[in-house]
Amino acid sequence: MRAVRTEKPGPYLRFCVILIYPLTSLLWRRRWRGADRIPRQGPAILAINHISYADPFVIGRFMWDAGRLPRFLAKAALFRLPLLGRIVRGAGQIPVYRGTADANQALAAAVKALQRGEIVLVYPEGTVTRDPQFWPMQAKSGVARLALLAPDVPVIPVGQWGSQYFLDFYARKFRPIPRRTMTVSVGQPLDLSGYRGREPTADLLHEMTDAIMRQVRLQVAAIRAELPPEDFYPRPEGVGARAKDAARPDKRESA
Repeated sequence: MRAVRTEKPGPYLRFCVILIYPLTSLLWRRRWRGADRIPRQGPAILAINHISYADPFVIGRFMWDAGRLPRFLAKAALFRLPLLGRIVRGAGQIPVYRGTADANQALAAAVKALQRGEIVLVYPEGTVTRDPQFWPMQAKSGVARLALLAPDVPVIPVGQWGSQYFLDFYARKFRPIPRRTMTVSVGQPLDLSGYRGREPTADLLHEMTDAIMRQVRLQVAAIRAELPPEDFYPRPEGVGARAKDAARPDKRESA
């Protein structure tokens, strides 16, 4: 699947494509479902499950094939790295300053990107899921806040599967062989009209976030051909690494 491009990439993003595109073709098989649900032009918010540190490369390739440029909300720490920081900033990605006075800057920058007609990609979980079976865990409320700040922009649920077999950082597993299949499934834009115009209380944001993540989880379930769990796996306390994952089940790829 290769769509006609409607946006012109800048030099930094072009550099990323030249560097990463052939690697993704070499390392992975790709299966894109529902790519026609990505708007050909105009803004959208994509809510995506997070299963591996390799995810941005998978989703970046998917977006490029879909004919749109990715604008990720990414950890601010990446932007402070000497070379990588310059590249991701130059490529138009949006830093997220968690737990600081600058935390709202990411939402403001994301809203401006949407106003320019761009697509903003959000990992609502904020980090790789800690669920032992790689189902989505409890998400942060940033995606709900962004949706309320941009009420006319569609929110589209996206599920992905496969990258955790390639790279599972927390289990210290990197397995490029055998060649893995990366699957991305795009759902229909969500009807969030029932949340518009209401006071953005903590309860409302929590309810709205869960509503979005349930649809993301359904996309993951469709890929896996399994029933999803009823509840979201709880977030780990604090920031940083989860408990040791030595006993984590090594669920093999079925596709």
